[in-house]
Amino acid sequence: IVKGNQDSVFQVDQMELPYQSPWKNQLRLSGIDFLADRNKAVICSSDGDVWIVEGVLKTQGTLSWKRIASGMFQPLGVKVVDGSIFITCRDQLVKLHDLNGDDEIDYYESFNSDHQVTNHFHEFAMGLQTDKEGNFYYAKSARHARRALVPQHGTLLKVSKDGQTTEIIAHGFRAANGVCINPDGSFIVTDQEGHWNPMNRINWVYPTDRFYGNMFGYKPSSDSSDKGMEQPLVWIERDIDQSPSELLWVDSKQWGPLNGSLLSFSYGYGKVFIVPHEKVGNQMQGGIFQLPIPKFSTGVMRGRFNPKDGQLYACGLSAWGSTQPDLGGFYRIRYQGEKSIIPIGLHVKRQFIKINFSHPIDVKNGADISAYNVKTWDLKRSRKYGSDHYNEKVLPVTKIQLSKDRKELQLFISGIKETWVMEIGYDFIDAKGKHINGMIQNTVNQVGD
Repeated sequence: IVKGNQDSVFQVDQMELPYQSPWKNQLRLSGIDFLADRNKAVICSSDGDVWIVEGVLKTQGTLSWKRIASGMFQPLGVKVVDGSIFITCRDQLVKLHDLNGDDEIDYYESFNSDHQVTNHFHEFAMGLQTDKEGNFYYAKSARHARRALVPQHGTLLKVSKDGQTTEIIAHGFRAANGVCINPDGSFIVTDQEGHWNPMNRINWVYPTDRFYGNMFGYKPSSDSSDKGMEQPLVWIERDIDQSPSELLWVDSKQWGPLNGSLLSFSYGYGKVFIVPHEKVGNQMQGGIFQLPIPKFSTGVMRGRFNPKDGQLYACGLSAWGSTQPDLGGFYRIRYQGEKSIIPIGLHVKRQFIKINFSHPIDVKNGADISAYNVKTWDLKRSRKYGSDHYNEKVLPVTKIQLSKDRKELQLFISGIKETWVMEIGYDFIDAKGKHINGMIQNTVNQVGD
């Protein structure tokens, strides 16, 4: 374990990998969960292996890695349920059985293989979560620029607790890298820029078989216009995140004012974002803000908070579509409790934008309107790959207002309208001479009253 020493409110510990194993594993890590002994993590790799990693709660020293399973078909999700390990593979959902207690898997049970598989490279099975009733959820990607051949192409799937049935609960995805279950029973599924996706998107998904935009997916909407699809929580510019992966709710008192917030991992750039959001009417919307953490050496695929120490453990890999140099990585991200200016709330009204911060803004010239800039632009969704920017506008900030506790900032702007993409930037010096700057990229599906 290489303990973090970053100049940041977050410290990142490098959990070193067993590259000297006799099997010469590439260790492209693609899923993580914890056993009942929280000192042990279960980690899968897209190369087909599953490992038990012991010692994850240690602050220094070495970890013990033991490979318990191998030869699986592109595992991209793991979940521990009542002591049993389940793995999402490209061809099936697998339950692992250690029949003699030697910490090696003796029987690979095909727990469910309802989703059909073709030879197309793009149709990964992504992520694995369970709800309170014990049902399983994962996403199945569609084919690249080709129409669906099987019902599961571009879908969010629900597998019953006993593994006997599978239900398609949402469709119209292109490359859905993982799934997050929300406290209210809805879901979050990311998707990637491409044909019929003008930009990367984070989708707030309701399990009522709604359509999320990819006309090459199975059972596309009869209406190919923007009105024929569900709008995303946020559209994400490629320069901000080239490829979003999975989202995760912060469920840890150790993370202070960020507890209860929503995080988004970046496979493309190896970043972690916070996702402030709101519900206006029946529509979810929000934005992303990069946490002050240096880029990871891999893309970040999956993460979970360890219930024992309350810190975030993440794993990742680099392959096609990621800019980062290392094949695989395992990390512990520790919140240090220091004051930081992180946006944790975002609300868009007709005459102003309200931003809630994790800590008070120690204003020196923070009330100067020149320190803030807001711009918007539109996208054009089509069968072509991606989209240019259209109708770019700068929205003049006319007034700044801080709350008494200095944690709520209002930017007054005349006549705010719905927009595909908005960028809110700020750059000022606080009263102690510290440089405070940041940028929120968000989507405004509906303007609040």
